Amino acid sequence: MHRNGYKGRKFGRERDQRRALIKSLANSLILNESIETTLPKAKEVVPYTEKLITKAKKGGLHERRQIVSSLQTVAVAHKLVDEIAPKLGGRNSGYFRIERTSLRRGDNAQMAKISFVDDLKALPEAKPVVSSKQKAVSIPKNTSSKTAGKPAVKKKSAKPAVKAKKEAKQ
Repeated sequence: MHRNGYKGRKFGRERDQRRALIKSLANSLILNESIETTLPKAKEVVPYTEKLITKAKKGGLHERRQIVSSLQTVAVAHKLVDEIAPKLGGRNSGYFRIERTSLRRGDNAQMAKISFVDDLKALPEAKPVVSSKQKAVSIPKNTSSKTAGKPAVKKKSAKPAVKAKKEAKQ
């Protein structure tokens, strides 16, 4: 049997079990920010999770839904998009480091620790930058030039009796 063209590690599992394993490891890695597993599993889960972080940095609804489908829980997906991704704004890739730790006692498997390269607790959350063009007040397109400088006048509600009844009930 030829070996060319086969990508990825099998881990002695069927396809759905393998996908569930990688999804679970990615979920734990995002939730705990550091996990210890075997070296081959670490080498498989890092690219999977880095692609999720790249999607999270875009931050759109479509990317958020893709991340939710790629992780086990919605809460972890929202943590990735809302908390972790803004802190990694200055980095394009290489979000994780894999450190070899020890050999496992039972089967002598090489263990490895996966953690973020940046310390997420020390980094402040990124805030959106407001440019000078956004600071300037824009005039709505549907108003004429005569009313452009005048302040808007609030219209009185047509039914003041309804408001009075609601306030009386409270």
